[in-house]
Amino acid sequence: MIRLALTPGEPSGIGPDLCAQIAQQTFPAEIIAVCDPALLEQRARLLKLPLRVESFDPRAARAAAAPGVIKVMPVALERETVPGKPDTVNAPYVLETLRQAVRGCLDGAFDALVTGPAHKGVINDAGLPFTGHTEFLAGLTHSAQPVMMLASGALRVALATTHLPLKDVSVAITAPRLTAVLRVLHHDLQTRFGIVNPRILVCGLNPHAGEDGHLGREEIEIIEPVLQQLRGDGMSLTGPLAADTLFTPKYLNDADAVLAMYHDQGLPVLKYQGFGKAVNITLGLPIIRTSVDHGTALELAGTGRAGSGSLEAALRVALEMVARCKST
Repeated sequence: MIRLALTPGEPSGIGPDLCAQIAQQTFPAEIIAVCDPALLEQRARLLKLPLRVESFDPRAARAAAAPGVIKVMPVALERETVPGKPDTVNAPYVLETLRQAVRGCLDGAFDALVTGPAHKGVINDAGLPFTGHTEFLAGLTHSAQPVMMLASGALRVALATTHLPLKDVSVAITAPRLTAVLRVLHHDLQTRFGIVNPRILVCGLNPHAGEDGHLGREEIEIIEPVLQQLRGDGMSLTGPLAADTLFTPKYLNDADAVLAMYHDQGLPVLKYQGFGKAVNITLGLPIIRTSVDHGTALELAGTGRAGSGSLEAALRVALEMVARCKST
């Protein structure tokens, strides 16, 4: 039986709602919520969902919970939360749930981590440095090059840079970074997705991929030399391609993944195609981590209007990745 750790994220957002909703279903894995049990009970009452919380015992035999039951590794909130109203006092709690879940993955108590949405602004306002799950989990696992990738159906979009202001992206696109990102992407597509020879499309940075240097020289001076070097190592890489035409069947039908140069170059296309059912996957970690494709949706917390489709997809993808890794 595969065991998945689930962190709800921001306690005043929809993460606790989604956990209560997921607990109503039968799922072919043992799901352990890492959070304050009282938070889940409170949110289930608001949603009028039956929910019995059981304490997680790592020594007990693995077994999926029955519908209406959820197992919890308890982490106490600093202060009781109100749906839709974030409290910076609880920011350390959010990070502590991640620390304990990651520790469990590294120790073998959990097979993978699935995360609900955190609120970067609330954590930063509490005086805690946090640019996102990707970077935080890389720090916890001492991973040199995490890679953020979202997947929706057959479309997979990875990022060369993650949560950077646009003005900082060009400087961050260096040959060492691009080489490292492509190596991680290629390796994890092979080992965690079972793709023997991944075909990767690579976006240019500038409009029209630089227009032969007239709209920027990053493609000529950085991106193309890296691609040439890695092709020599046997990687199947196409690019740099203009991002405004790359996301068309002409290219995507023969590709396993796309590497975009920055967050809002590739993700709007993927989210347009599959928002609410896409999955965020962190590559380059010693653990398997998936997540939802959306934010905290504070305005929906406690209302019963939040859909759990993306969390369900994240759980399924984590389960598939664990099963694939265990079979190899």
